[in-house]
Amino acid sequence: MSVTDKAQSKTQVIIIEERENPSTDYFVLPQFPLTKFDVKRCTFNQGISADLLTDAIVVFVRYLPKKWRQLVAENRVVLKSLYFFMDDDLLDLKASKGMPLRYRWKLLTLAALHKNWLLQQQAEFWVSTPYLLNKYHAYSPDLMTPKPVQALHNSVKVFYHGSASHKAEIEWLLPVMTAVLARNKNVCFEIIGGPSVYQAFKGLPRVQVIHPMGWEAYQHFIKQPGRHIGLAPLLDSAFNAARSYTKVFDITQAGAVGIYSVNSESAGFVASICSSGVIPAGLVLPLEPALWIEAILELADDVERRQLMLEQAQVRLASLACNKSKAL
Repeated sequence: MSVTDKAQSKTQVIIIEERENPSTDYFVLPQFPLTKFDVKRCTFNQGISADLLTDAIVVFVRYLPKKWRQLVAENRVVLKSLYFFMDDDLLDLKASKGMPLRYRWKLLTLAALHKNWLLQQQAEFWVSTPYLLNKYHAYSPDLMTPKPVQALHNSVKVFYHGSASHKAEIEWLLPVMTAVLARNKNVCFEIIGGPSVYQAFKGLPRVQVIHPMGWEAYQHFIKQPGRHIGLAPLLDSAFNAARSYTKVFDITQAGAVGIYSVNSESAGFVASICSSGVIPAGLVLPLEPALWIEAILELADDVERRQLMLEQAQVRLASLACNKSKAL
């Protein structure tokens, strides 16, 4: 019997997961329609008041971290229900033979070692496949049917494509994008960089760190659709003073609107584009984080404005392509 059938009124649901993941989205969340359940997703290190557990449903997704095992054990008597969901064979270490030792250690310490704990706590088992249903039939598991995640129709991709020479700009953007991503969950962020960039941004939601690539590969990469706002901050330095406005080309080719640093060559070029005197071909801002945060958020919410600005930039770049070479 599913939780949906059991629940008669809106009930508190606590989902314990390592991070947001497909297991929860495909299998677990569909069991809890928001019209009937108040769902709270918690990571391993996140804490909640024990008061929230009274008459609550708790679901462990794949793993059983120590902190949450202790809290659940202390409050098991007041829980409405306790579930453990697995979509891999997590409780039998032999099943992961041949996989990396680090991953097997994770399975051992966060799942397999705690099978008896689940039984002691009278947890109910949810599984994702008939194979797991048959293998763990002694625990009377329920087979969960996955459902597709609702498509994101209003997702906005902000991006920054800087090379390793832009370390200072990448550091400058970190708090800016931290604020933007916290305030608008429809925004995602794409940045090019190596391990240090990944380490800096990995804690933020909805961030893609793309491995650096050569120019030929980048020309194909930038033409892929789906980008909306390109960022081009340029800190004041002797090296940056020599940079041209080609960043405008990349951002426009991506089908995006750019935000550029004041006093940069890109800013001067963008200012020269506007033919009507009303619609700019991009935004030019001083390097004040608060201004960039608000500008990104405003553009993210204004599809029509982005399109008009993009068209201005595209027209100007098309005319440049027709200009005669100075070598002729």
